[in-house]
Amino acid sequence: MALKDYIAMEERCSNCSFCKFVPFDVAKSIRFGDNCPSGCYNNFNTAFARGRFQLGLAIAREEIGYTAETTRIIHECMSCGACDVSCKVCRYNLEPLEHNIALKNEAIKAGHILPGQKKMIKSLEEEKTLMPGKKKANRLAWLGKLEVKDAMKSKAEVLFFPGCRYSYDKKLFSVAQGALKIVMATGADVGILGEADMCCAGRAYQMGFFDEFNAAAKANVKAIKKTGAKMIVTPCADCYHAFKRLYPELGLDVEVLHITEFIERAIDEGKLSFSKKLGYTVTYHDPCHLGRQGEPYVAWHGKEKKIRNQIHTWEPRRPRYIGFYGIYDAPRKIIAATGCNLEEMERIKEYAWCCGAGSGCSEHSPELSAFTANERIEEAKATGAQMIVTACPWCKGNFEKAGGMEVKDILELVLEAM
Repeated sequence: MALKDYIAMEERCSNCSFCKFVPFDVAKSIRFGDNCPSGCYNNFNTAFARGRFQLGLAIAREEIGYTAETTRIIHECMSCGACDVSCKVCRYNLEPLEHNIALKNEAIKAGHILPGQKKMIKSLEEEKTLMPGKKKANRLAWLGKLEVKDAMKSKAEVLFFPGCRYSYDKKLFSVAQGALKIVMATGADVGILGEADMCCAGRAYQMGFFDEFNAAAKANVKAIKKTGAKMIVTPCADCYHAFKRLYPELGLDVEVLHITEFIERAIDEGKLSFSKKLGYTVTYHDPCHLGRQGEPYVAWHGKEKKIRNQIHTWEPRRPRYIGFYGIYDAPRKIIAATGCNLEEMERIKEYAWCCGAGSGCSEHSPELSAFTANERIEEAKATGAQMIVTACPWCKGNFEKAGGMEVKDILELVLEAM
């Protein structure tokens, strides 16, 4: 929808400030009670969801125009969705995350884009990745000497999709190979997209670049259908979200599993076991797009209506994504199975604080990204854990860039325990 279609929603926001904090009934301290990185970094109402509703309303009504400052604020939303789940604790008729992304798209259509975003989108168009400086010709370098079926040439039941970070970050090549070996070891008929492999473009959507997302996503849907795959397995939380929540609108109809779900299933079926007990004391960071945004897609086509011209609702009833049904148990079960002791942070599951890499902020807004990562690392340190474990390569990379604490991909624990 265009921004003007959100005017009624923008007017409905009551400025209650629920979008600013972890719900009070689950908050454990004032120190770690905030939930919006952009709002906390800028310390200004416009950067929070309630302020974005007001900003969007003013732009939609053409009461104000764009400035360098409003453009920065609009694009510094990490699309992490924390405001969205907190808002829905007390409201049923607002969609802060959906609105924030539409606000970005409106700015993009008006030509107001950050320099870092231009580099990312140019890279997507030319090299099929949102990681500037990486080349499509090197996309399969992560495989090394590992042999696997090319599903574009010979159909496969399971499609392994590594994602950009695993495909280009040399430090993660062995982790990606290990993940693929695990899938192969279960006896699955697995393949990859080969030369057709490219970015899922989920981050383009998060940034509000709808046209660029649709172009890339449609190409991926076409390729995936050609493989005949009935299941996609990916170790990347962003790719998981793209395939699980965004691609169904474009015709993708396959089972989508994050690698942690696949491993959990393999453990339950007796196809995977661990020979070592690691004994680390760890804390787990819930990735935004695996956790609160990892809920299953529910198709909906309807319209807004009012009961007695007063009470707002949707007809038919609209799906309500509240973050509760994201992927939380599988990673924690795996951590326990590897013999690690888990010490939880204060903000976990649907109320987890973002790592700082969301919506491409690690590329186009590095200071905000660093602030956000450092805040999470301080929370992790407060648990007394030795290391942060996460199930997303973008989270891992952003925490490592910030420094101050050891960080491991959950797959590294799995491979070590095997």
